[in-house]
Amino acid sequence: MNIFEALRESHDRQRTYAKALIHTSGDTPERVEAYKQLKSELQAHETAEERYFYIPLMEFDNGVDLSRHAIAEHHEMDEMMEELDGTEMSSPAWLATAKKLSEKVHHHIKEEEQKFFQMAGKLLDDKQKESLAGQYEKEYKAQLS
Repeated sequence: MNIFEALRESHDRQRTYAKALIHTSGDTPERVEAYKQLKSELQAHETAEERYFYIPLMEFDNGVDLSRHAIAEHHEMDEMMEELDGTEMSSPAWLATAKKLSEKVHHHIKEEEQKFFQMAGKLLDDKQKESLAGQYEKEYKAQLS
C-alpha cells in the first residue's frame, strides 16, 4: 500500500460520515454518533496526514505551498468542529455549521485527490510512498484509540 491509497481509505470514510451528518436532525443519538465518527476520523487523519504526508512534502520547494494550504484547511475544519462543540445540537446554527464543515471536507478531499496527490506523486519516490503509508497508518490508528 502507498500513502495515497492509505489517505484515500480515510477520505472515503470522511465522505460517508460528512454526508450522514447533514442528514441528521435535532439533538438525536444519530446526530451525536455521526458527529462523533466524523470528528474522530478527521482529527486522527489530520494529525497523521500532516506528520507523514505534508511535513515530508515540505522538504521539496514544490511541496511547501501545497502543504501550507492543506494544513490551513485542516485548521479551518478544526475551528468549525470547535464551533459545533460549543453550539446546541438542536439549534439551526449547529446544522448550518455542520453543512459548512461537510462542504469543506468534500472540497479538501477533492483538492487533495485531484491536485495534491499528482504533485506529491512526482516528488516522492516509490519507497517513500510505501514507507510513509506505514507510518501514516500507525499514527492514524494511535490517534483513533
